[in-house]
Amino acid sequence: MSKFLDSLIEQAKADKKTILLPEVEDERTLAAAERILAEGIANLILVGDEKLVEASDRNLEGAQVVNPLTDSRREELADLLYETRKKKGMTPEEAAEKVKDPVWYAVMMMKAGLADGLVSGACHATIDILSPSLRVLKTAPGVKTVCSFFIMEVPDCDAGNDGMLFFADPALVIQPTEEELATIAVATAKSFEDLIGRKPRVAMLSHSTNGSAKNDDALKVAHACAMAKELAPDVMIDGEMQVDAALVPEIGQSKFPGSEVAGHAEVLIFPDLDAANIGYKLVQRLAKAQAYGPILQGLAAPVNDLSRGCSADDIVAVVALTSLQAQARAK
Repeated sequence: MSKFLDSLIEQAKADKKTILLPEVEDERTLAAAERILAEGIANLILVGDEKLVEASDRNLEGAQVVNPLTDSRREELADLLYETRKKKGMTPEEAAEKVKDPVWYAVMMMKAGLADGLVSGACHATIDILSPSLRVLKTAPGVKTVCSFFIMEVPDCDAGNDGMLFFADPALVIQPTEEELATIAVATAKSFEDLIGRKPRVAMLSHSTNGSAKNDDALKVAHACAMAKELAPDVMIDGEMQVDAALVPEIGQSKFPGSEVAGHAEVLIFPDLDAANIGYKLVQRLAKAQAYGPILQGLAAPVNDLSRGCSADDIVAVVALTSLQAQARAK
């Protein structure tokens, strides 16, 4: 286990939160739940068919198991969903049908204040988690863009924070506008501060560094960087810059002299989802990095997606991160 993950788990244990796991049909979820309960990382509510939990050879003592088809709160949560969505045309019958689904039921439990966070995605697509979350929980006050980041922990690497970097946005916003890109940068800087305890150095990435290329794509990142600086004047944000200028001190000093970020970036903001998704998977596979995420930001409550290729250890890490998000929200 890495020092970073050790730290996350210790912080989560210090103020235990209640996390929903609505994928009891997935063995990785149950394996993760066993470890989370054994180590006291979080309180767990397993949402789904209790027979699947009972049939497992995992020790899940201490977890609350909620079956949407038989839970005594089902009608109450269906009514809450109807009241939340009736202006958008949802009928009581549709609401009653929706809450039969474990992910929707978990989202409604979040809406009702019955849990602090939700982690899903081991066997569901991102849209299956994001759609009910956006429709019911909505975005946080003042937030227009829900986005995501990965925490990349690269072994034997002195870039970033001793090999740890935040990559955004690898999962949600496909072609961000200048305003959306600025929002992603500021949101990810805030997430870094919440999780690490200090403000980061944020690089807005491009194929161009400090005006070396003159084209629409490079200008878009430069304009987004200027917007981000206005939105968060107390955060070190710079760009546009190439990734080597962001991470290698001597190259940063040469290509972007005078920048506090160049050569020392800890948060990398990619120009679009293609670049971010390709980038994180290259680092994960070629540099043998541990990738934690995608972690969602901008929702009104802590809900996080998982990669469908995740391991049980990945789920443990995301539950710990979700607990820390809940702790930060409670402050």
